[in-house]
Amino acid sequence: MTSSSTEAAGPDGPATGRTPARRRLVAVVAALVIVGAGLALRSVAVGEVAKYGGDALYTLLLFALVLVAAPRTAPAKAAAVALAVSWGVELLQLTDVPAHLARRSTAARLVLGTTFNAPDLFWYAVGAAVGWAVVRRA
Repeated sequence: MTSSSTEAAGPDGPATGRTPARRRLVAVVAALVIVGAGLALRSVAVGEVAKYGGDALYTLLLFALVLVAAPRTAPAKAAAVALAVSWGVELLQLTDVPAHLARRSTAARLVLGTTFNAPDLFWYAVGAAVGWAVVRRA
């Protein structure tokens, strides 16, 4: 398949009709919008809305980044990868590694967090499901 050909229908449903280059561009734009949404959410919301909305957006961003890196990836697989990474990072917080790294780096604190919180696991699944649903319907 060349980069200008369209994708075939797969296990996730009908093909999107987009070339991999176009899917990558759409995913890059989506990632930027998601980052903007996360920053906006933090500036206008507080408490659980900001926290759990941020969790869902974190996984949604990972979903978009999977499609940036591998634009031919089926939506369900991209969602599964994003969810697995999110859950892996959250479970890593059961160790002292993220907290240790967070003391040395703001970037590590933002990406890895510091404290395990079981409800985060649910909100990561929400983010993955939203990404899957949006791309599948596109």
